[in-house]
Amino acid sequence: MNTRAILLFAGVGMLYILTGFMLSWNVSLFILNIGILSAIMALGVNMQWGYAGLFSTGIMGSVALGGLAVVIVTGEPVPEAFALGGWQLIGGLAIAVAVIALAVALYRRMAKGRTRTLVIAAVLIGGFFLYRAVFDPAVEAIEAFDPATRGNIGGFGLNSIWAWPVGGLFAAIAAWAIGKTALGLRSDYLAIATLGIAEIVVTAIKSEDWMARGVKNFIHLPRPWPVPYEVNLQKAAWFLDLCAKWGLSPITASTISVNLIYAVMFGAVLLMLIWLLERALNSPWGRMMRAIRDNEVSAEAMGKDVTHRHLVIFILGSAVVGLAGAMLTSMAGQLVPGEYSPLRFTFLIWIMVIVGGSGSNWGSVLGGLLVGWLWLIVDNVGPIVMGIVTTGMADGPLKEHLNDLGPQMRLLSLGVALLLVLRFSPRGLLPEK
Repeated sequence: MNTRAILLFAGVGMLYILTGFMLSWNVSLFILNIGILSAIMALGVNMQWGYAGLFSTGIMGSVALGGLAVVIVTGEPVPEAFALGGWQLIGGLAIAVAVIALAVALYRRMAKGRTRTLVIAAVLIGGFFLYRAVFDPAVEAIEAFDPATRGNIGGFGLNSIWAWPVGGLFAAIAAWAIGKTALGLRSDYLAIATLGIAEIVVTAIKSEDWMARGVKNFIHLPRPWPVPYEVNLQKAAWFLDLCAKWGLSPITASTISVNLIYAVMFGAVLLMLIWLLERALNSPWGRMMRAIRDNEVSAEAMGKDVTHRHLVIFILGSAVVGLAGAMLTSMAGQLVPGEYSPLRFTFLIWIMVIVGGSGSNWGSVLGGLLVGWLWLIVDNVGPIVMGIVTTGMADGPLKEHLNDLGPQMRLLSLGVALLLVLRFSPRGLLPEK
């Protein structure tokens, strides 16, 4: 990294240190963990846009699929619900996959014409009714079992850390399906299509209670190894002795310790990704991807399969985002589908890439840490600032309204920061060389 990059990262580091001194180290470390996860998501988006010029707005869907992977891998098994309809449900899903595969095979093998259209339509319509006949009774049986606390098929009960690569795998599979159908669209249509598909993914997670309890939320997900629970630390004799030695409160020290462990784990994943992506970007493959981004016609004339390369980079970028989504849900310990909004998990990540510098891996990390800090710190500082502003005002509707707007200052602050970066550094804080 050059001097500019070192100074910018040092400045962002100072923001987190000041947050620890002025607010609390728990707040600072929590924001740091969210910033690291945001930086990983920004790296995935930067692969798609910065490497290949793919304008995808389906980031939210990949994050949600990563969260779903945590529920499936680490959720508590519910053998009673599975016995009521588990195998039948799997059979229904297998029928759906088989019908789609048959329709695709017929489309490729049969000659174009009315006969092909009628045959494929018959296969799809008949397959749909067969799928529903098998799938719907199984879903009803599973969701009827103890719906207040269960109502889902259950998970595998494994350690949460195994869900991280599975989250990347889920997002990669979805990206492959999306890419096979949508990557041929023009960039603006691709953005609309991917945003719509992401909404479909989130809606499916909200609606299908058998999968992850839908809008009832899935709580009490186990933490990844080796992250302990605060209450267990507060009961450990060695930890209490250590707190007494340093004059620390066991409650505060246990929370800081847990956040520190998460920071080390997330930081290790981020550094590994940076190392891999930097090597890839500076390899012949990376130069080829940038050549395709800059001029698809010339790259295709040189014998490069542009569509296939776009599909590969789209899958890889989505997998990185899905990995971060699984890590986020693993840290939160719950899956709340209502929290997956385009503002937080699509457009905010895009702002991180823009602020950091499109095409620059280190720029994406810087943007993730900086914008992640700004997004969360204003939520804490905004009400304090508004309280100071309205100190001399008489009590009334205007004062109450201004105080209620404190948390919403994050949108104003983020907009101002984005405008300043675009005005004085239009290619980002750490632009691509």
